[in-house]
Amino acid sequence: MTKSDSLFVVIFRAKIKQLDAEYTAMAARMRELALGEFGCVDFQSMSAGDDELTLSWWVDEDSIRRWRAHPEHQQAQRLGRDKWYASYSVEVARVQRSYQMLA
Repeated sequence: MTKSDSLFVVIFRAKIKQLDAEYTAMAARMRELALGEFGCVDFQSMSAGDDELTLSWWVDEDSIRRWRAHPEHQQAQRLGRDKWYASYSVEVARVQRSYQMLA
């Protein structure tokens, strides 16, 4: 993926309370939904200990808003608050500059 100056990044940080098989399936579905239906161009998630970090890149803010409002994503948000996360934060930022080294 080549990130350009016109992209937005959503930064999701969470403290994990507990994860289960339902979480794993939901996380895979959210990634599939974002990439397949809402114009997300890349979606990366990682965890260390009880910290989770997810970065997703989007072509515009409207796509982010539509994804956030999607019923399946709203269900994932509810489950995250109720079961999986002790706390979380979301930041949306515009990519100001991007460069890379290719092999």
